[in-house]
Amino acid sequence: MIIVKKSIIPWVGGKAKLMWIINLLAPLKYGRSIDVFGGSATVTLNLECPHNKLKVYNDYNANLVNLMRCAKERPLGLIKEIGFLPLNSRDDFEMCKRFISQEEFAEEDLKAELELTEIMFPPPQAEELKHIMLKKSADKDLKRAAMYYKLLRYSFNSNGDTFGGKNCDIRRFFVDIWKFSRYFKRVVVENKDFEAVIKQYDRADAFIYCDPPYYEAEGFYAVIFTAEDHIRLRDTLKEAKGKVMVSYNNADYIKALYEEFYIFYTTRPNSMAKKEGEVYEELIITNYNPKEFLPEKTGQLNLFSFLLNAEPEGEYKLIHQPITNEKEPTT
Repeated sequence: MIIVKKSIIPWVGGKAKLMWIINLLAPLKYGRSIDVFGGSATVTLNLECPHNKLKVYNDYNANLVNLMRCAKERPLGLIKEIGFLPLNSRDDFEMCKRFISQEEFAEEDLKAELELTEIMFPPPQAEELKHIMLKKSADKDLKRAAMYYKLLRYSFNSNGDTFGGKNCDIRRFFVDIWKFSRYFKRVVVENKDFEAVIKQYDRADAFIYCDPPYYEAEGFYAVIFTAEDHIRLRDTLKEAKGKVMVSYNNADYIKALYEEFYIFYTTRPNSMAKKEGEVYEELIITNYNPKEFLPEKTGQLNLFSFLLNAEPEGEYKLIHQPITNEKEPTT
């Protein structure tokens, strides 16, 4: 049984139930990992990448990235802010939503203000004002992170949108934030468009993992992801120098879109299903052929045949392999 390091937040589409196959089909060795649609950070936390290698977490959701940065860099401050921020009713929940919607993640604005301070004031006063501005900004970031954290914890299906009306002792999650800070201390945290972050960190020895909003399920996500974005992602990954893995829902459109890649089929328990035992169909897509190094992990892999993981977490099936675009496996 694989023990998965816990995220600090619940998250729609979290990959805890798929880490066994993500690590199984990942290259044996890589010099850096880029979690492009980082979400709950479950994949970043659990990739079997050597601890001294570069790990990058990225997400386009600015409030989520702010929470991850605060949990990484100021865990005690975040815990303190969460403790001082009671949330016991629907009115409190709506107040947090209003704050989150009005307080934008203004990193560029702060940078501009700091530059103006250096121009407008002599050095001694400028340094003092910059210190005050940075402290005020950091305190505001902590407050926003705490509010966003509670929105996720108290919302229905962890979507941060609808009050779930459930009891939740927030204090029992404090130790998770502290552990997360230790796990994440060497992770680079980015808040960029997927194309920008892929092009910035792509190298021949890179492992690029993408968990984009699922096709025709984009409404469940906090950021807008259009039909054109699905195509733009595919086109960006086709040009990647490193090894690429993509998670998607089992949709014919996606299988056609990625016909130049290897496509695996698997299932996981459906946590949002009304009936017990229902599963969700997933695709794992790669731009390299894992079968060359899979024997070292599990045994043989044949097209259209099922293979059990050595530690039986689930089953998967290779359902498509490309005619071209095959990359040599990392050994």
